[in-house]
Amino acid sequence: MLLETPRLHLRTFRPDDAPALSAYRSDSMIARYQGWTAPVSLESATSLVQEFADSDPRRPGWFQYAIELKADGCLIGDIGVHLHENRMQAELGFTLARDRQGHGYATEAVRAVLDDLFTRGLNRVSAECDARNVPSAQLLERVGFQIEGRRPAYTWIKGEWTDDLLFGLLADRWIQADVGGRAS
Repeated sequence: MLLETPRLHLRTFRPDDAPALSAYRSDSMIARYQGWTAPVSLESATSLVQEFADSDPRRPGWFQYAIELKADGCLIGDIGVHLHENRMQAELGFTLARDRQGHGYATEAVRAVLDDLFTRGLNRVSAECDARNVPSAQLLERVGFQIEGRRPAYTWIKGEWTDDLLFGLLADRWIQADVGGRAS
């Protein structure tokens, strides 16, 4: 396990995570604002899980945390962190199973990851989302991100142009405001 919160384990993916990953990433409502297309077959999920498991959160590039409920050991989502080559900044993205949304799990997990990143000395974490994805934008603001811009009709995805919202969070804001709530 890499990170722990009161209700969650944030850990490396394991082979037995493939069915759950396939299930929540196959939900068309979850995939709507994401870069993949639903459904995600079990075969594709198995490949993704292996790719995720082979990465390292302390090395530049993408790392995907598996979000697991402590109560029942169920995989409920994932958080991706792209650590920049300079190791001083990162990008963040997250996905949570629809039936697990609205309980504060994503907020708890994102706070834990941000706290870890800033504790490691990163200066900046960025995120972006489809402007129509209001719950994700609200979560980013709730944990301390500030909107830095909007790019109208910037991304062509799934047959349509979408506006992108750009967010940023600096280490000094995280520390001064204690917006992280220390992963609680």
